[in-house]
Amino acid sequence: MTLSGLKARMAKHQNLTGSTVQVKEENEDLGISEFEKDSQSSASPGQPTARPRRQCQRVPPAVEMKPPRAPRRRAHLKAEYEEATHLKEEKHLKEEKHLKVERWEPPDWRRQLEHIREMRRARDAPVDHLGAAKCFDPRAPPEVMRYQVLVSLMLSSQTKDQVTAAAMEKLRGHGLTVPNILSTEDHRLGELIYPVGFWRTKVKYIKQTTAVLQREYGGDIPDSVAGLVGLPGVGPKMAHLAMSIAWNQVTGIGVDTHVHRIANRLGWTRTRTKTPEETRRALEEWLPRELWGEINWLLVGFGQQVCLPVGPMCSLCLARHGCPSAHRESPTKRPKTGSPRSPKPPALLARAPRRHPASRWSRPPAPPPTPPKRGAEQRPENALRTTADPGSVLPARQASAPPQLSTRLSS
Repeated sequence: MTLSGLKARMAKHQNLTGSTVQVKEENEDLGISEFEKDSQSSASPGQPTARPRRQCQRVPPAVEMKPPRAPRRRAHLKAEYEEATHLKEEKHLKEEKHLKVERWEPPDWRRQLEHIREMRRARDAPVDHLGAAKCFDPRAPPEVMRYQVLVSLMLSSQTKDQVTAAAMEKLRGHGLTVPNILSTEDHRLGELIYPVGFWRTKVKYIKQTTAVLQREYGGDIPDSVAGLVGLPGVGPKMAHLAMSIAWNQVTGIGVDTHVHRIANRLGWTRTRTKTPEETRRALEEWLPRELWGEINWLLVGFGQQVCLPVGPMCSLCLARHGCPSAHRESPTKRPKTGSPRSPKPPALLARAPRRHPASRWSRPPAPPPTPPKRGAEQRPENALRTTADPGSVLPARQASAPPQLSTRLSS
């Protein structure tokens, strides 16, 4: 830094503070050492020498006096505080963490689902060939096809798929359309759908639902869950399955007895549910929506082949290692003697148990009746009057004789 630059900087600082500053003069060239300074002082008179140090003092400039300003009226301001960015981020992270804690899902459910998909890869369960998705006529008009899907779902309630498919085949041969079903007598309709479960009640519901469809929907079925549930004999399971099969829209999970049973066995509900509707709500809380369409098909076939209602085949199940109910579900009824699941062989049960001596099978035979004593013939309580002669009296043992023999005795 040069001397002039240093002076200018110190002057600026003095103007700000108003105090005197002592400035020492230094050489222009700061790189000159003390040895070089001594050599320069002892040099010849013709050579230039360093300037002597001097002390300078600057007087601060006069302060200009400004006239006083008039007092301003302060306006009322509304103070609004905005959260800092890091505070917002921390709050957002806490909310996300809270949501993650609240969203429950069963442990290791994805691996269990992959095992069930592997076991269902062959698609050889009854629901794959005889379910509601296979019972309608694909060549029928769209509204007729959707009506047949709804009727097949109504018949499938508490009925095996084989029985439902046979009833649907007879109905299609009869003519499964809205006008034809309305003109069919109830007893004839019952003959067509027999032996499905609760066939008398289903006949009534089918006729009532068909009349509503003809009157309010022009022969077609509703395109919403609320409209389908409002029909007689149609529940939430049928409504969600009808929306999936007939309208190709996934609105919920169709939970029947198989899905209800398997979901509780696998621990896919936070608490043990008692009805299929409770199971449906429990599954929809955590199961991703993209899996709602296939979960019914997977679990129904799995329940028909492996996870049976009575005596599930846990030894053949690929998901048995992660299933909390593996090898714990036992049959509710005792198997019959001689069946493959009987705990004892038939030979051990062939010997009849010994009876107690006081039982009725070991009682001695009754003694023969004793003959009547002499003089008992004249007793009125031991005698009967014959129809031939009202005045004659016969012993009680002869009262049961034929009429001709009693007449001969009286003569």
